[in-house]
Order: sequence, then C-alpha cells, then structure tokens
Amino acid sequence: MSLPLRAPQAKKLIAVARPALFGRGEETLSDTGVRDTWQISPDQITLAGPSWSALLSGALEHFRDELGLPATARLRADPHTLLVYGKGQFFLPHQDSEKDDAMVGTLVLCLPSAHTGGELVIEHAGQHSTYRASKTELTLIAFYADCRHEVTPVRSGCRVALTFNLLAEPGTSAPASGPLPELARCLDQHFGTPAKPRYALRDLDPPNRLVYLLDHEYTQRGLSWERLKGADAERAALLRAAAGQADCESVLALAEVKQTWDAYPAGDAPWDDYHGYDEDDEYEDEDDSPATDDDYVVQDLIDDEITLDWWTGPDDTGGAPISLYVHDYEACTSTPSADLTPYESQYEGYMGNYGNTLDRWYRRAAVVVWPRERAFAARGEAGPRWALEELQGRIQRGDLDGARTAAESLAPFWKHTDAQPELLEGALHVAAGLGVAETAAMLLEPFRVNALGPQHAHGLAAAVERYGTVWLRQVVGGWFGPRYRYEPHGYKWTERLPDLCTALRSLGPAGTAAARLLPTGTWIAVDEDLRQWTATGPAEIRRPRLEQLGLPLQHLLQAADQEQRTESLAVLRAQADTVLECLMPMLRRAAQAQALPTDTRRAAGLDTVARDCTGRLRAIVARQLRAADDWSIAWIGCGCDLCATLETFLASRSRRVLEWPLAKDGRRHVHTRIDSAGLPVLHQTRRQGRPYTLVLTKTEQLFTREQTARRQAEADLTWLTSTWNTLPAGPR
Repeated sequence: MSLPLRAPQAKKLIAVARPALFGRGEETLSDTGVRDTWQISPDQITLAGPSWSALLSGALEHFRDELGLPATARLRADPHTLLVYGKGQFFLPHQDSEKDDAMVGTLVLCLPSAHTGGELVIEHAGQHSTYRASKTELTLIAFYADCRHEVTPVRSGCRVALTFNLLAEPGTSAPASGPLPELARCLDQHFGTPAKPRYALRDLDPPNRLVYLLDHEYTQRGLSWERLKGADAERAALLRAAAGQADCESVLALAEVKQTWDAYPAGDAPWDDYHGYDEDDEYEDEDDSPATDDDYVVQDLIDDEITLDWWTGPDDTGGAPISLYVHDYEACTSTPSADLTPYESQYEGYMGNYGNTLDRWYRRAAVVVWPRERAFAARGEAGPRWALEELQGRIQRGDLDGARTAAESLAPFWKHTDAQPELLEGALHVAAGLGVAETAAMLLEPFRVNALGPQHAHGLAAAVERYGTVWLRQVVGGWFGPRYRYEPHGYKWTERLPDLCTALRSLGPAGTAAARLLPTGTWIAVDEDLRQWTATGPAEIRRPRLEQLGLPLQHLLQAADQEQRTESLAVLRAQADTVLECLMPMLRRAAQAQALPTDTRRAAGLDTVARDCTGRLRAIVARQLRAADDWSIAWIGCGCDLCATLETFLASRSRRVLEWPLAKDGRRHVHTRIDSAGLPVLHQTRRQGRPYTLVLTKTEQLFTREQTARRQAEADLTWLTSTWNTLPAGPR
C-alpha cells in the first residue's frame, strides 16, 4: 500500500471490510447510531517495511515514558483492527475494554490521507484533547485504556487508522531512593493516632488501614503494580516501599466513590427551585437531551462514600471480591475526585425537604495499607469468607493459639459483618474448633436463624458438645433477635426445620439438645404473632396474617419433640376462635394432594389439631342464633372512663345509637378503639355546638357477620369430618 492513501485504495479496503462492532458490558453489538465505520481484522493485515520495526520500537519507548510506566517495563503493541471511516462516519464517546490482563492502553496509527473531520477526541481527568491526522505523514497517538474517546464525523475523504492494544511487560517500579523515611514516619503516625471522624464528637481507636486513591480507573484483569498508569505508578511504588519500611502490608484495590453535592441548574438562581408552581411552566419547551455536569452549578460537598469491591493479594497474585466501606479518616488522595470525570451523574431537584443535589459516581483504583500486625483483622473485615477459611486452616494445622488470637482481633467489627447464609456452616466448625466460648459466640453473632438448614446439623451438635446447651441457647436467642422479625419472608426458612431437627437427633445427645432449642425459638416467635393477630379486629387485616402463619406452624409441629408439641397444642387450644383462621388453612394445605403422609401427619399432631377444630366448629354451629332485637356487642376496652362508657353502650341489647358530646382527643380515642377492634359501629362527628357530638350507630353487620361466620363454620365442619375422619372432640 502506497502512502498517502488515495480514494481508490480506500475503496479496495472497504470492499474487504465489514461493519465495525462495539462492546457494551458483556455484549458485542452493531449499531450505526453508535459506531459507523468499517473494520478489517488483524489477520488480513501485514505490517512490513525496512523502517517499520525501528519506528514502532522508538514510538513504544516514547509512549512508555509519556504514559508514566516504569523505565524497566517493556511496552508491546498487539495489532487489533484496521478502521476505515468514510464521509459521515463516526464513533461516539466510549471506553476501550481491556482485552488482555497486561493491557494498559491503546495505540492509534493514522495513515496519511486527504480528509476533513474524523478528529480523535480523548478525555482524561476532566480535560479534552483533540488530535487530527496528517495528510502526508504517519500520526501515532497513545492513551490509557480507561480514557473515554470518540471519533468525530468525517466531513470529506477517508480516515484510515490501525489500532493496537498496548501491553506492559512486568518491570521494577519501586524507587531506589526518595522521601521514603518521611512517608514511613507518616504511616506510623497514621496508625498510631486516634481517628477523628468528620461528624463524630469523640476520637476513636487508631485506624486499621490507609486507603490512598489513585487517579485512574482499572479493571480486575488489569490491576497490577507493574501496569499502573502515569503518576499512579510512581506514587503507588513510593507508598508501597514506605509501607515495607513501616512494617506494613499493601494491596491494590478497586474503589467506587459516590459524592453528593449541593447544586442547582445553570442559569437559575440558587433559590429558583424553591418557588411555587407556575401555570406557565406547563407550556415551556422541554429539552430531551441528557444533562451533563456542565448544566449545573456545584456548590458545597454534602456527603461522600468510598467502597472497595475487589483487591489483589499482598503478594500481588490473584485477587478476591470484597465489600468494605471506607471511613473518611481512612482515605486520602493527591487528586480529588471532583477533578476527575464521573462515569455517572444524577441531579435531584428540590422536593420539599431534600433535593437540589447532584450525585456523582467515580471508579478509581487505590493502594490499601495496613500494619502487618493487624493484617488479619484488616483483611477479615473486607472478606468474611476469607477470614473463616483462614481460621479453619490454622485450626487444622494445629496453630490453635494463632487462630484464637486472629479470631479475637475481629471482635470490634464482626457483629456488623454482612454474614451471608452460606458462611454459617464454616463459622460453626470454626467456632467449635476454637475452644473459647466467648470468641465462638462472637463469630456466630452476625447470622440469623433463616440461614439454618440440615447441612448445619453437625456444626450445631459439635458446638453443643464443646460449649453446652446454655451457650447455644444464648446464641440461638440472638439469631431470633429483633432483626429477624422484620426480615421479608421471615418464616420461609421453617420449611427446612423438620429435616434439620431430624438430622440433629441422629447425632446423639448433643444434637438432641440442639434440636430442642430451634423449635422453642420458633414457637416463641409464632406464638407472639398468633396472639397479636387473633386479637386484631378488622377481618380483612387479620385473616391474611393468620393464614400466613399456618405453614410455619405446621413445620414447627413437625420439628418439635413430643413434650414441645403437647405444650404448643395446649396453647393453641386456649386461643380465641379466631385462631381457626390460621388452623383451617393449615389443615387444608396439609390435606391437599396428600401433602403429608398419614404417619407424618399424626406424628406432627395435626390429627389432634383437626379434632380440636372440630370441637370448636360444632360449638359455633350449635350456638343459638342472635335474636332480631339483640344489639349487644361483647367488648373490653383499655379501662379508661371513655372505654367504660363505650362498653356500657355496646353491651346494651336495645340501645342502638349513642350521641356523645366529646372533645377532640376523646373522639380520637373512641375512633381508634372502634376501628382497631373492627366493631360493627358507625362513628360520625356532628360539628355543632361545643364540644362536637360523636354519634355512634350499631350497624346490620352485627347480624351479617355472625351469619357469615356460621355458614363458614358449617362448611369447615363438613370438610373436616369428611376429609380428616376426625373423632368426636372431648371436653374443652
């Protein structure tokens, strides 16, 4: 191919090319609205010529230095694709994906050709640089892989460019000399001085880590000390060397930074978002183009958050996902995030008590440093799985003292750990292996009972064998703590409870002791909910709640031993008749498609439940129908004078209406009592005179409810006697 490139040659290139693709996440897409160009794969290209090797070698040394890579590193260019842009073709702003673990950037070689437009625009750290290809000479441009860039539309002629992936071979990046002693002293001071949180009134213990944010964005594949970019390489190498002198460990991590700024739209006064609704606003023209940071005036920083989600090993091998929130007193940087380009921004206008804020998100790398003596706690806080596996390894190697010391170092933060259910099995075995009751309980504290399953039987039995039933009762009590009650689908786990208790009982006395604790804790929660919902008045609220308790109650009865089951059934028998709204759905579900074998049903006490329900239903059906003139309603209030007056009115067989002069607070109390109990009483306020008059009227629902309940009882009784073959109930 002769240069400069002419139109006939460009046409020949296009004839063997195909439309260019682009990546979005894990997908490879074709969309000429995003990328409109032709591409030729590298296997169709031959690079040759007497001066090519020398030209490329010299260029790579130049770009290695300009990109800030270590002088000992070797930069290699791997051909990627040949691109041909005709008139009107372009590539919207994008970021190159790292195709290789060693990839640090992209090299663009523009062939000389007569064309206009087609500029390469590169963005980095909030600055834009524009490069135009020469019409007579080769043009070489290199940039970091995390730089966003675009090719503007070609206005005339053809733009032809060969792209390369820039790969960095490992080199030595640690400085031989410099301000190491001073930086090492700074690290000693950081880790020896009480932390001063931004919004706290008192000092805390010295920090466990230092998180130094780098300027560039990296991928998991490309995160390595030898492939850091620009100033990142020098700063990170200096900090790493100083960490070694200060007897600290250091790793590289990936960080996400979120900042929230006080802001308002450009062109508005700061108070403009606070004014009221203007009818003319409906008729203003709307601009559908996406807003950018330039569209807002940014004022004060309200909040910032830094989280780490990946880091390398201390020896720079491998990597692991983590989840670590970085406190403000642990973080520092040479370049503020506000000086960089966010990958996402979102503006929230004024909403009455919040808003007028601009959220910005950044991806940055970081050097994380911690004292070697605190290494286990520093790594364990970010990776609970790693911590438990490391403790288990030490126990298995016979280093029991080391395991105990390491586990104790987790105590300050472990209870706040996001303990995933899949970690419980390992935690149980580690807890049993440590042989220290207090430390073992601390390791199990973050978990919830809904993590339990049959696979935990051996761990639970081993814990009881080691520490006793009283210890496990305290641990299990914590698992059933307040947080458990408010979790979605809090009782879903009980479907595993019968199999878990069966597995525990097969493991001897220790397992049998553990098997008693879990149904006991479950019954306390279920019984509390039953007492609350059976006493709730409005049927439309009460019935769905009680029906939801049926399945966990069945699982509980299956899992309990005979003594526990007898006690639970006695409590159920003493409940009000509204408990039928829990028990009947449970029995119907158990009977559907023979969901439970007969032996299992009988062993779980469901036949006894069915017999007790039969007795209740027969009693309801046998009750004398309410007389047409009987308007009495049985109800007990809170004991106050207002409730006493209300009780007297409700108990009257003949009195249907009560006109009650009552102040506002009294009316509110009576309203609440009637509504919470679901009483068939209409309550209205006649706003005449002082005080206003509360008018209470008993409604026909008093009769229709009893009739409906009677019909339901008859239907349930018929179903029970035909399906469960229940025996006549004994005296209640």
